[in-house]
Amino acid sequence: MILAPECACRGSAAPLFDQKGHARATRRSLLNGGGARKTMGDFQYIDIILFAMIAAFLVLRLRSVLGRRTGNERRRDLFPQRPTPISDKVAMPENANKTAPLSPVAAKASDIVAEGINRVRRADPGFDPAQFLEGSRIAFEMIVTAFAKGDKATLRPLLSDGVYQPFAQSIDERAAAKETTETRDLKLDDAEIVEADTAGRAARVTVKLVSHQITVTRAMDGSIVDGDPDHPVEKTDYWTFARDTRSPDPNWMLVATSSG
Repeated sequence: MILAPECACRGSAAPLFDQKGHARATRRSLLNGGGARKTMGDFQYIDIILFAMIAAFLVLRLRSVLGRRTGNERRRDLFPQRPTPISDKVAMPENANKTAPLSPVAAKASDIVAEGINRVRRADPGFDPAQFLEGSRIAFEMIVTAFAKGDKATLRPLLSDGVYQPFAQSIDERAAAKETTETRDLKLDDAEIVEADTAGRAARVTVKLVSHQITVTRAMDGSIVDGDPDHPVEKTDYWTFARDTRSPDPNWMLVATSSG
């Protein structure tokens, strides 16, 4: 037997939304709400204290791990400068850039060379001292290298008969003894005209050549006969070049050699 709806509610409490219950619930909720606000305020105050303590702890922890900045820390240089050469740090005297006056002997020698160059230029208007020195540098390297290799074909057009003959004889003697000569690390440091003059149609110019080179002569078994294979030696040579100023051939020929 199915109970009617009103019988089904008979054992239940009074309706939730009756007028009295609603009023009581409202008053209770208001009282409870005030207490909730008071409790919530206490919780917020405690939370602020806790957050402050946590923040203070983290700050102290970071400082203990990372250390304190003292102001003396080295900043990373993103654009490092190259080290300054020591010579650049040396204070130069006031007159360092002024050319020192030549001694009377040096001035006289310089004047003699200048007069000789002028005579060469009068005989050969196309003569250029700077260009001549550049050519003498090239000739020096070619001749020294060809002599070491025993290359007489390269030497022949560059040397006069008087210079070529002793060069060729030395190459032949070396070959007969089964010796070889090696010249390497040839570095010409300086080239300077020290004499210049004319004799008739011929112009003669002497150049002082300062070089560093390694020259080693070895026997057939590879043993060293002469020279040091590890250390360059400074050499000073005086080479005299000549040419016929009326010849259409602009090339100069090596006519004399000496060392100093």
